[in-house]
Amino acid sequence: MRTSKTNQSEWWRGATIYQIYPRSFLDTNGDGIGDLKGITAKLDYVASLGVDAIWLSPFFTSPMKDFGYDVADYCDVDPIFGVLADFDALITRAHELGVKVIIDQVYSHTSDQHAWFAESRKDKTNPKADWYVWADPKKDGSPPNNWQAYFGGPSWQWDGFRKQYYLHNFLISQPDLNLHNEEVQNALLDAARFWLDRGVDGFRLDVVNCFMHDPALADNPPSNLPMEKVSRSFDMQLHTKSEGYPDTVTFIERLRGVLNEYVGDRFTVAEVAGTETLKNQKLFTQGPDRLSTAYSFDFLYRQRLTGTGVKNALSKWSGEADEGWPSWAFTNHDAPRALSRWSNGANSPAHARLYLMLLLSLRGNVFMYQGEELGLPQANVPFEFLQDPEAIENWPNTLGRDGARTPFPWTGDDIQAGFSTGIPWLPIDPRHLDLAENRQKTDDSTLHFARRAIQARQSSPALRRGDISFEIATEDQLLFRRSLETETIWCAFNLSDAETAIEPTIPAHAKCILSTRSTSGEAVDAVSGPLAGYWWRA
Repeated sequence: MRTSKTNQSEWWRGATIYQIYPRSFLDTNGDGIGDLKGITAKLDYVASLGVDAIWLSPFFTSPMKDFGYDVADYCDVDPIFGVLADFDALITRAHELGVKVIIDQVYSHTSDQHAWFAESRKDKTNPKADWYVWADPKKDGSPPNNWQAYFGGPSWQWDGFRKQYYLHNFLISQPDLNLHNEEVQNALLDAARFWLDRGVDGFRLDVVNCFMHDPALADNPPSNLPMEKVSRSFDMQLHTKSEGYPDTVTFIERLRGVLNEYVGDRFTVAEVAGTETLKNQKLFTQGPDRLSTAYSFDFLYRQRLTGTGVKNALSKWSGEADEGWPSWAFTNHDAPRALSRWSNGANSPAHARLYLMLLLSLRGNVFMYQGEELGLPQANVPFEFLQDPEAIENWPNTLGRDGARTPFPWTGDDIQAGFSTGIPWLPIDPRHLDLAENRQKTDDSTLHFARRAIQARQSSPALRRGDISFEIATEDQLLFRRSLETETIWCAFNLSDAETAIEPTIPAHAKCILSTRSTSGEAVDAVSGPLAGYWWRA
């Protein structure tokens, strides 16, 4: 529904958002790939967690060379996921349950099988000739500049039809759109309206930093990283010319204007990586005419969790006027699961509860990835079963992304974990069967703890929207306050698996509202147990 005014309720500020990877959530037709009907069938489960919204990774028409992030039609559902009517049914059911729906939008690039690219590559004079980033070779036939792709190798691919190079920041099959062209912007905004008209509550915007490049095509400077820290040619550059061009803000403001045409406060979260991540995150979310929030990478690839690291990451967002609003995730479809990264292989329920509680304590929006509430470790995917092009290309130097993308374990009673009656597109890790949803019904389960923690955050204005003030931040200790008006929540964590006393200077009348170690009644004079987390309301 359109309107000329926007409801500024900001339902999303401090929200808990649950990421669903459609391929791996639930398969209803036995082909081994999750689908939209499967998501709809499990929305009651999602709603029972107490989350505000779901974020759906791409389900659009695609050859699936990058599993949906190579879009061939922005305005249709890929047949492996269903049809548009299935998406409409999903939206209807989610809204009946009070759950909002956020979908991915991939504006940086398309699939090389998109009709726009097929026309663009024909010649240099067709109506879409300038819809992608084309450039002539150097006199010796080499690429126009030194830019390197995220997945390794040059960012340029020779095309015999055009007798030019086209830019691709990711796979060769993902040519970059030319967002300097206003016609391209208009087409993308029309795609946004298509989904807004169907009732979506907002967008997660893929790689916003890659929307626009330096039109002069100047070389990127070297990063000067030592070779022991380099796994891709991409790592050897500062990507100051290939991405993050200032005109990106103009397009962002146009997109914000489109969302403002609709009833309700529509939400936007920017994925921003690259060389000047924090600067661009704040730039893209500054003021009411840009994006709602930016998705932080501070924890997604961190190999060790420390109190000082948490303080440093959170302190980058001071809360000043017009600064924007942060979003946090410990795990997603692109990053190895935090439980395995941070627990030194222990992968215990105690570690899982601690990390869930810490995530839900942070100032900003919280993004939880499917299976995080079950305490799933990173799955082991043997090389012969890998699907992820990045993992295959860089094996064995990186873990890749498949280990975080394996199917959701609904039941521990069969080898396919209740995900499918067929052979899943990625194998089920046998360790996940004991952590299946149907085996976590008791009060001491990680799933039950996740529900209590989410609901405790939802009922606390201080945890959702309050300020944050750090009292203690060492390698293994963390104590901070979340405050809003008359409510203060004290959050204390022992991040180590040893007895480490924390002396919280909090009022004696403070009441424990959540603990990783019990449900209530904890003393307020010290936190000493291993992997302990506490919330007190004062």
